[in-house]
Amino acid sequence: MSVKRGAGVKQKGNLGRWWNQRYLQFMVLPGLIWMLVFNYIPMGGIIIAFKKFKITKSIAEAPWVGLQYFKEFFQDSNFSDVMINTMGISLLKLFIGFPLPIIFALLINEIRGIKFKKVTQTISYLPHFLSWVVLGGILTTWLSKEGVINDFLVTFHLLKEPVSFLGNPKYFWGVALISDIWKELGWSAILYLAAITSVDQQIYEAATVDGAGKLQKIFYVTLPSITGTIAIMLILQISGLLNSNFDQILILKNQVNISRSQVIDTYVYQVGMSLGKYSYATAVGLFKSVIALFLLLFANKTCKKLLGRSLY
Repeated sequence: MSVKRGAGVKQKGNLGRWWNQRYLQFMVLPGLIWMLVFNYIPMGGIIIAFKKFKITKSIAEAPWVGLQYFKEFFQDSNFSDVMINTMGISLLKLFIGFPLPIIFALLINEIRGIKFKKVTQTISYLPHFLSWVVLGGILTTWLSKEGVINDFLVTFHLLKEPVSFLGNPKYFWGVALISDIWKELGWSAILYLAAITSVDQQIYEAATVDGAGKLQKIFYVTLPSITGTIAIMLILQISGLLNSNFDQILILKNQVNISRSQVIDTYVYQVGMSLGKYSYATAVGLFKSVIALFLLLFANKTCKKLLGRSLY
């Protein structure tokens, strides 16, 4: 009897809290409906990855083909190039692009001049607000043989003669990495700056009393204090290894550099939208999503074991 009374009190407590928060709950409702309509209901379309779907017929009329399109992708002549390019660009962004915002945030935090600090932050944020369409036009001009980049490198004898950076496949990964860092460095540093500002100042004062220098404070106070934020961002970065920033790659790739610029996302777009192979494109996209899920679980478990921090 006592157990039933306890459960009843708990149920009443939950219902009571829900009733007390009914206006806030109602405000969340439009967001939940939006997610249901635009994020969850469209997931039903994944089924065409296992069917021979034609746009002239309904999904129900399409015959089942099992894993045929997955096998075709693994045997596709483009498979190796697509996977190498996707992993190559993503790993460069992970090992070089991921630590830079942390270092940038640490440097910004050490600036004592308020005006200089604000100007530096504002300048670093600006590229984030430009779309890849605009930045792609700028980069195409700058990276051409007559562009400002070639003028600079030739003037300072870093290059003997101008090169077409987007016209040579061997430069594409570097262009993708540097342009992504240029666009997102300042914006990505915001999270780490916010985490740094929440560190208890008494810890820094105690470290100063103990004779710690600036570098020691960074390594023994700041970095350990923001480990949680770094771990979360690292997990998200690893889970997105097969995402190579579709907008950026689509804008910068061309027929000359396609051997080093074709990634999974652009391949899905090309096969699905240009060639009309919807089932095949869906199978490739589903393959990427499944791998991303395993990467997320692996990264989350590893961070939980090594750092004691995780998403869940």
